[in-house]
Amino acid sequence: MIGFVAAAILSFVPAFIYASIAYWLDRFEKEPRRLLFGAFLWGAFVATLGAIVWTGIAQASLAIFIGEASAEVAGTTLLAPLVEESLKGIAVVIIMFAFPEEFDSRLDGMLYAAITALGFAATENLLYLYFFGYAEDGFGGLIALFVLRVILGGWGHAVYTAWIGLGLAMSRLHPNRIVRIISPFAGWLLAVCLHALHNTMTVFLAGEFGLTGLGLTLLVDWSTWVVVLGLVIWEIRREQHHIADYLVEEVAAGIISPAHYAAAKSFSGQLRNRTRSAAARRFYEACAELAHKKHHLATGVGNQRNTIARINQLRREIAQLAPEVPAV
Repeated sequence: MIGFVAAAILSFVPAFIYASIAYWLDRFEKEPRRLLFGAFLWGAFVATLGAIVWTGIAQASLAIFIGEASAEVAGTTLLAPLVEESLKGIAVVIIMFAFPEEFDSRLDGMLYAAITALGFAATENLLYLYFFGYAEDGFGGLIALFVLRVILGGWGHAVYTAWIGLGLAMSRLHPNRIVRIISPFAGWLLAVCLHALHNTMTVFLAGEFGLTGLGLTLLVDWSTWVVVLGLVIWEIRREQHHIADYLVEEVAAGIISPAHYAAAKSFSGQLRNRTRSAAARRFYEACAELAHKKHHLATGVGNQRNTIARINQLRREIAQLAPEVPAV
């Protein structure tokens, strides 16, 4: 029992820490925590259980034709990435269609996907740490797998599935119809390929060439992490530019003050003012959402009538909150 508890703590606590980092990176318009928690639970339970069942069925079916040994390799290198990325991606699809008003930017799609994937990774790591670490080699084996899977490889699943979130967000928000059609499949395919590349390198390099193979595998993994982090930073800066561009009109109309405007487009100003009160937090989130909606209107994204109605609603809310939020 103690081994299972230790494995659970070492799997879920880091997953929540990684999820908190991902949440922190969503700088300007925070996504509802209830949706993020739901995405995490989907990954931790629905996607994980589904992956165990469907990968097992697919592998057993394939073994009839190519034998158990070959089917086991195929299950790890190909079937698992196909099934797992598809099941994780379903959570993002559900959120996009059930709560379209919360899917305002490409960063939103990446965030929901990453949180779902971190839930999946938490349960998967629990199973590995307990059954292949503690059950086989005691606490030494558990710690070794913890370092390998949770510390060195902790962002793997989040980075793979982030591409699905990006593809789905582009399918909702990009003005070009062809891009909207292609991007969900492209994001899913890239997620599957990166996941399959990692699993293949783990089997054939880390398994055959020891530390050298492990080092090469980690080098490739970390390189993809850097690319995705770069995309996240790009999207954060893009959102910042949208706030700077689209809220100028609100300053001219007297809805927000120049001090509010300066704080709304500033990382430090956002952080300093949001922590002062619930009204300030909501005020700056509404400012960021207003900038998103005005960008959607300018680029012809979504239902224009609904977008205009939401813009007017946000303007009224911001005007009502502004006197309660002295910017500093």
